Amino acid sequence: MLRVVVVHPDLLGTYGDGGNALVLVARARWRGVEAELVQAPSHVKLPEGDIYCLGGGEDGPQERSARILREEGSLKASLDDRGVLLAVCAGFQIAGNEFPGVGGESVGGLGVFDAVTTRGVGKRAVGEVLVEPSDELPIPLLTGFENHRGVTQLGSNTRALGTVVRGTGNSRESCSEGAVSGRAIGTYLHGPVLARNPALADLLLEWALGDRGVLGPIDDSEVEKLRDERIASFRRRKTGLFGCRFSNA
Repeated sequence: MLRVVVVHPDLLGTYGDGGNALVLVARARWRGVEAELVQAPSHVKLPEGDIYCLGGGEDGPQERSARILREEGSLKASLDDRGVLLAVCAGFQIAGNEFPGVGGESVGGLGVFDAVTTRGVGKRAVGEVLVEPSDELPIPLLTGFENHRGVTQLGSNTRALGTVVRGTGNSRESCSEGAVSGRAIGTYLHGPVLARNPALADLLLEWALGDRGVLGPIDDSEVEKLRDERIASFRRRKTGLFGCRFSNA
């Protein structure tokens, strides 16, 4: 049985990122893999799982979630063992080394990613994002929607999820988006990101299943049509977006 755990949906459920867990469970079941979706609110002990999903949230709830997860320690222990993590926006920051708290002071994270987030100045990063994944990841272009003020700097022990083609990502200076460390992925992409990028969902499932099963093909033609339309819309835009480079992919 594959167990997908939504971590602290009462604190990190602002942007509908819990939908990522629904995608994972559905895509597993479509292949005949038994899968269970578990909601783990902040007042209960975090259950054991195969894939953990951390979502976006506001500053105060984000800080509370980080404190609970640090004190409990079970999520970090599971990831050090065999667990898989998808951490989005506030969840991404929690999984790093530190992030800005409500009062502006630094709050300690879980240290899953060698990453430090500070509060940016100027306009929030809001809008559609297009990302070319790292060469090590066998997935196509990623699309999503970002809404954050964080500036995330990756350390030497963590590589980026990909390079920003359009949008902001980790920062306007770094050209990077998200982070990958072991079997953990962090990103600023909402959407939910796995509904918009099924290949990323399947990558997480493959990590979690290991030698327990091989994912067979399924019909993603409708999703691919929507992805093609989304990517084509980026190509038609000429101004008003940040980004490090353009892509014909």
